[in-house]
Amino acid sequence: MTLDQGLAFGLIGVTVLLFIWGRLPYDLVALLSLVAGVALGLVPASKAFDGFADDVVIIVASALVISSAVSRSGVVESAMRPLLPYLRKPSRQVPALAGAVMGLSVFTKNIGALAIFMPVALQLGRKTGTPASLLMMPMSFASLIGGLVTLVGTSTNIIVAKVRADVTGQPFGMFDFTPVGLGLAAAGLAFLAVGYRLLPRDRRPAGSLAASFRIEAYTTEACLPDDSPLVGATVGELEALGDGDVTVATVIRERFRRFVPGADWRLSAGDVLLLDGEPEDLERLVARAKLTLVGTLPAAGEATVIEAVIPDGSALVGTTAAGADLAGHHGTTLLAVSRSGAAITRRIGSVRLRAGDVVVLRAAQDRLGDMLSEFGLLPLAERKLALGHSRRSYIPIAVLAGAMALIALHVVPVAMAFFGAAVLLLVLRVMTMHEAYETIEWPVIVLLGALIPVSDAVRTTGGTDLIAGALSNAMHTVPPMLAIGLLLIAAMAVTPFLNNAATVLVMGPIGASLAQKLGLNPDPFLMAVSVGAACDFLTPIGHQCNTLVMGPGGYRFGDYARLGLPLSIMVIVVGTLLITLFWPVAPR
Repeated sequence: MTLDQGLAFGLIGVTVLLFIWGRLPYDLVALLSLVAGVALGLVPASKAFDGFADDVVIIVASALVISSAVSRSGVVESAMRPLLPYLRKPSRQVPALAGAVMGLSVFTKNIGALAIFMPVALQLGRKTGTPASLLMMPMSFASLIGGLVTLVGTSTNIIVAKVRADVTGQPFGMFDFTPVGLGLAAAGLAFLAVGYRLLPRDRRPAGSLAASFRIEAYTTEACLPDDSPLVGATVGELEALGDGDVTVATVIRERFRRFVPGADWRLSAGDVLLLDGEPEDLERLVARAKLTLVGTLPAAGEATVIEAVIPDGSALVGTTAAGADLAGHHGTTLLAVSRSGAAITRRIGSVRLRAGDVVVLRAAQDRLGDMLSEFGLLPLAERKLALGHSRRSYIPIAVLAGAMALIALHVVPVAMAFFGAAVLLLVLRVMTMHEAYETIEWPVIVLLGALIPVSDAVRTTGGTDLIAGALSNAMHTVPPMLAIGLLLIAAMAVTPFLNNAATVLVMGPIGASLAQKLGLNPDPFLMAVSVGAACDFLTPIGHQCNTLVMGPGGYRFGDYARLGLPLSIMVIVVGTLLITLFWPVAPR
């Protein structure tokens, strides 16, 4: 071992220990590791920031934007609505969501399948009180396992097929991976259905302060237009569309007549409804019932929606939104009001505001600061609010489907397809630039960009060749089944430092060469490399799916091993048995 190799292994070891220690933010640890790599001469200064241009960084950032747009569309949520009443507990939620992601990953890119179902899981967790940390990681791991079933499920299978063509002259076919992949998928899903209990329940997503500040019983105002499917329906039927989370507090008819309706009250076109609920529940009901929310006229420039408290001494105390000319002079719309201990029965624009009221305001981004300052409002910890700027449509699903089709047909690379899809969603105004920047988990992007050059130092110093040589020498003296298992373990261990595609390119030829030296069939050895490289369950950096769920799940580096280590052991044991069962090691 050379000095540079020893330094590279040492730097990786210290970085992993700092991650496990958990006292420093994981993005800061990654930055320190990059600085140390440059200082030690392991990472050339001219290439220190190349990681931020890596395809994986682009894929993760773009997938976060696409996932947010899919969440706003409500399409997947609507498709799963019939199942949601049966998914009240984690014991049912985890296998259902993991199974859905796993099934979709069989024929689509696993990160695309994960991006589609992440918003559903987050919403389901919020409604049922299930921590996101119990749902996100099982879904990510399920997406990795589902990709093992077919040739197109994951890039590792495609690369292994190419390696086999180089070795034997014949690549693996579309369903050559299926016998092993299906067995691992069944075993993996069974494990995840119970193993999720190993995950911590106290993790909070990035921005948890904002997420934890929840205000009950906002009141907003919406009109029932002529084309709403709820014209002629009862109040009870309308509230059912909100899954019981929204209450119709008051119906205002013929401008001034106010009624407190019962469940059997029939709705008429033109009714003004005062709705009570949380912002996300209000937005969902408004979208499903095709109601017209108060203040839906676009603000000048990019609009943002915030929550703010009206303190004593504010110029809004004792006046109304109309009296303060919020809309005309300040380009601001009052969307909803929350008042402790008092019901709101007047139209939102005519509510006389009090000190202590919490309001939801929609304003142009460039005028927001001046408006808050002029009225002395105290903005709350920022959280993402769909109320007031939701854009529910089939466009995000269609754009994602188009991107997945381009990937499957090998028209464009994965990174370009996801990046192009994200840009197209912005061009189509599905979300604004400001919303897109808010969606991206920047600490995760920093983690990836900083660690990619550090991980690559293991390869450039010859560290991976050193491992491969030692592995090859050791396997000459062991039984074939054990050799296959050790090769699978080696591929699994190397993946976090090379990424899965690079692992196959390095370990695939080693496995084929080892089989030839032992006089054995190379196919089971190549299968072992493919399974090992696709199944990194121990770190958030070996595969972009694991990285994608790190922020939403609020995970720490060491959390992955809680569920990932026993799952890895299961994959090693079951995978080795299945490979040797379906792919005989004896030469053909």
